[in-house]
Amino acid sequence: QMMKFAWDNYKQYALGKNELRPLTKNGHIGNMFGGLRGATVVDALDTLYIMELEEEFQEAKKWVEKSFDLNVNGEASLFEVNIRYIGGLLATYYLTGEEVFKSKALELGEKLLPAFNTPTGIPRGVINLGRQDTRSLFSPCSGMSWSWGWASAGSSILAEFGTLHLEFLHLSELSGNPVFAEKASTSRIGFFMLVMNIRKVLNRVEKPQGLYPNFLSPVTGNWVQHHVSIGGLGDSFYEYLIKSWLMSDKKDSEAKKMYDDALEAIEKHLVKKSAGGLTYIAEWRGGILDHKMGHLACFSGGMIALGAEHAGEDRKQHYMDLAAEITNTCHESYARSDTKLGPEAFRFDAGTEAMATRLSERYYILRPEVVESYMYMWRLTHNPKYRQWGWEVVKALEKHCRVEAGFSGIRDVYTTTPTHDNMQQSFFLAETLKYLYLLFCEDDVLSLDDWVFNTEAHPLPVNHTNLKA
Repeated sequence: QMMKFAWDNYKQYALGKNELRPLTKNGHIGNMFGGLRGATVVDALDTLYIMELEEEFQEAKKWVEKSFDLNVNGEASLFEVNIRYIGGLLATYYLTGEEVFKSKALELGEKLLPAFNTPTGIPRGVINLGRQDTRSLFSPCSGMSWSWGWASAGSSILAEFGTLHLEFLHLSELSGNPVFAEKASTSRIGFFMLVMNIRKVLNRVEKPQGLYPNFLSPVTGNWVQHHVSIGGLGDSFYEYLIKSWLMSDKKDSEAKKMYDDALEAIEKHLVKKSAGGLTYIAEWRGGILDHKMGHLACFSGGMIALGAEHAGEDRKQHYMDLAAEITNTCHESYARSDTKLGPEAFRFDAGTEAMATRLSERYYILRPEVVESYMYMWRLTHNPKYRQWGWEVVKALEKHCRVEAGFSGIRDVYTTTPTHDNMQQSFFLAETLKYLYLLFCEDDVLSLDDWVFNTEAHPLPVNHTNLKA
């Protein structure tokens, strides 16, 4: 019912725009998608299908067929286009078998390739989808991609270039074109080789204390500064290591080793316990710990549980316990707020535990990471508290985020009369509502044995590609 309400209002007031502004009842385009439109449509497709909202799914499919224009011009985030658009199209193709989704994914995937035109092959974060020089991927003056202006010294971001692997393996498989599957004589490099090269660069560079900093130079292949986070800027890199191994039907042993080594370093250097007994993952700035955890980092409970299933017998229970402790801490960040929704970041200092201490961190923008971990923890333990916690979130969303024409984020989780931010994020339909729905489904609905979720909760099939390094 929540999904239908969110979709119906988007369709009525913002169809074709990227997101709905529910208070003003109009659409929002934003600057992340470089001229692409319909982010909410593509993000919502698989959720509508899984929920058997057939009429709504057909509305979304019709928009993709008739109105989804890929011949656009503008500056797009490589990361966001990949996880939302490519991920959403691929998942819907695999769920339905309908060719339109496959062809759109491949066409859009090709438009992302010039971002890899760097000395190291580490892609830059921003690409102009309209300025394509198809003669050579490596034309030195193509000028089609660049780094984020705010990224340190022209660097690329770990969570961005490290969150391509799942989608690009499927693009490589589906393309059936050797241009994408291997390094061809034309210097056009395939999706598979591009992401395997990223691995090679990361394996070559020295990791401080075994940790992966968030900023890497696409020119030199060296770290730009030593800021480490399991939240924003780092998060989905780690997620895609364990999921790459799972998606390969546990054949991609390189990914598994990288994940195991990274988690060992994280546990050794970043996992801490507060005075009140809450386990959290701190951030690391050149060896100095910042005792805060972002909402984005709350996916890690689910990730660690997913990996624990496949750890050695001596470590399995240890990692399941760690996953449960981190998920409990993230639940506390919700339980300790007046709205029962969690802040953007929460801290463990000066006597404060699991609460935001800065005004700029008190907002909630319909994020999914906490309920994502509840879903994994439920599937892997069947402890009923995770469904109970999920239902608390459903009630809080209905009470504080539902407005007349959709759902909106709120500016302060610590007041029961919050101000709304007038934005129904596309990931609310792609992720938050999907994970909540799956939390209350039987385990065989998108079984974890058969599907791996990309970082936007778009399900991709296990073992569809047999490509290995």
